[in-house]
Amino acid sequence: MSFNEYNPEDFYDELFIAKGKARSHSVSLIEHMTSLGIKKLAQQRSTAEIALFKLGVTFNVYNDLRGVEKIFPFDIIPRIIPAQEWASLEKGLKQRIQALNLFLGDIYGEQRIIKDHKIPAEIIYTASGFLKPCLKIKAPAKIWCHITGTDLVRDKDGQWYVLEDNLRAPSGISYVLENRRVMKSTFPEIFQNMAVAPVDDYPSQLLETLLNLAPPQLPNPTVVVLTPGIYNSAYYEHSFLAQQMGVELVEGRDLVVADGYLQMRTTKGLRRVDVVYRRIDDNFLDPLAFNPDSLLGVPGLMEVYQQGRVALANAPGTGVADDKVVYAYVPDMIRYYLGEEPILANVPTYLCWREADRKYVLNNLENLVVKAANEAGGYGMLIGINSTPEQRAEFAQKIIAQPRNYIAQPTLSLSRVPTLIDDKIEGRHVDLRPYILHRGNEIYVHPGGLTRVALKKGSLVVNSSQGGGSKDTWVLN
Repeated sequence: MSFNEYNPEDFYDELFIAKGKARSHSVSLIEHMTSLGIKKLAQQRSTAEIALFKLGVTFNVYNDLRGVEKIFPFDIIPRIIPAQEWASLEKGLKQRIQALNLFLGDIYGEQRIIKDHKIPAEIIYTASGFLKPCLKIKAPAKIWCHITGTDLVRDKDGQWYVLEDNLRAPSGISYVLENRRVMKSTFPEIFQNMAVAPVDDYPSQLLETLLNLAPPQLPNPTVVVLTPGIYNSAYYEHSFLAQQMGVELVEGRDLVVADGYLQMRTTKGLRRVDVVYRRIDDNFLDPLAFNPDSLLGVPGLMEVYQQGRVALANAPGTGVADDKVVYAYVPDMIRYYLGEEPILANVPTYLCWREADRKYVLNNLENLVVKAANEAGGYGMLIGINSTPEQRAEFAQKIIAQPRNYIAQPTLSLSRVPTLIDDKIEGRHVDLRPYILHRGNEIYVHPGGLTRVALKKGSLVVNSSQGGGSKDTWVLN
């Protein structure tokens, strides 16, 4: 099948309006790719994937017993977002992050939103991401979520929805940058003809965000990226970002608390660290404050942080906002803290801890997507339309046993993008993860983001660990 025969069917397609009819913003792209032909596109895809592999753009799948590093599959047909549409998304993302940041400061401070009965206290205190050691902490510059990756999807009517928030240590930005580098070298003529917003300044934007957290009196603050190590699934990204920012990549064993400060071991002795971009989960950060068995963190780190002698990005405790039950209350947070109506809608959500919602969910499992409150990567999830009676019965028991731990949502008909599958152009479902940097005085939304694509026909699961891939995302100026 060629582009001329491509049929978007009954889905919202990002590049086509109808069979053989491209959207106005994608006409020149489709014309160029059509002129190349399928065989040439397949060659270009192979060249691109070889380039990505040589660049080291790989990931590990934890449950793969072979321990093989895999390339994140890449499709060379990009997703395009027109400027006006991106401006609306950007505005909505800034609003959401502003409200979530105020929520985090409140929930670990005065807890006004609980006292005013806008969100039940029990929901907060039973969230696995809620950390009691963070109560009464004053985050530097009152910023908790410095780096956020917000997952967006589009339904068949073309409307955007927020699928989930990722405020702990969102990954994937390295794929965005490397995908673009490969696309520009593969199709230089397209970039000359289309005004595509550049993405390569993200490392400098991130470094500026991190330096903003250091005390203003420090002339040359030291920033480090803290990684769990080479066996982490996103280790490539940790090393990539450290290298691009020109800062040290460290593991917990490279750091020590001495003389009241966090210090880094160097060949010339200890050196004070002022800002840590941590890519380690909260529970492993400090064995004295959280998991006593952790070998990944730094003993005493939380005490230094509480004293304001080191900044951590993202702040510990932000995981409470990643909880999928707390997610359902974000529209209320926007109204409560900002006095505004949400620009970006949530996916309609049933909370199984509510008796009426739970009854509805149990009676309609075949039509719903059920998610565990704190799972990620496509795990802990039931997609009703693709499930067996046995799987639905299993999830029903899980919901009955732990209703607080489950939400359910209608099955969205996710938008699609033409994708090169073998030697044919076929539609595949996508989501989008833009990256947002909060600096207090401004919120920066990086143009585009990571478009993840479900490469299995009909699949709605885009996660790399579940067989998904990625596409370059073009925001048009």
